[in-house]
Amino acid sequence: MKPSSQRPPSAEQRMVQRIYREVGHELRMLPRFSRFDNLAYKVEGGTVTLLGQVYHADLKSDAEHRVKRIEGVDKVVNQIEILPVSINDDRLRRQLSRAIFNDPRLTQYAIQPVPPIHIIVKNGHVSLEGVVRNQGDKNAAGIRANGVFGVFSVENNLVVESKGTR
Repeated sequence: MKPSSQRPPSAEQRMVQRIYREVGHELRMLPRFSRFDNLAYKVEGGTVTLLGQVYHADLKSDAEHRVKRIEGVDKVVNQIEILPVSINDDRLRRQLSRAIFNDPRLTQYAIQPVPPIHIIVKNGHVSLEGVVRNQGDKNAAGIRANGVFGVFSVENNLVVESKGTR
């Protein structure tokens, strides 16, 4: 048996890993977090940078307040974008949600407590964010989104889940 060349994680690395897990949990548990919001983050030491787009303006400040309370977080840089208010974008959100989640291949994603597919609409342009189980589901979501009348463009950023991520 050879000695491992890997060093155990340092105290700082363990702290960053803990913060990373806790930030993810806190963001997923926000009451108004929905399929029309996309939240992401980076952790560098005690600094957490919040990223993404939100439909409800108060979700931006709620996310920041929740993350600030996590032990070990010294600073929160809030770069979350508040999506503009638009009747047309609201209509597209409803139509996109129906088109995507009524597809028999994709209904499994609609019933999960934390939505794995996020539909971001900004001035008629659509971005699909999140994680799906396979390439077929990613393609189906993109095709369904592209078929909605009034959508100017679709950027399919869905990530296919790797076997080790579950």
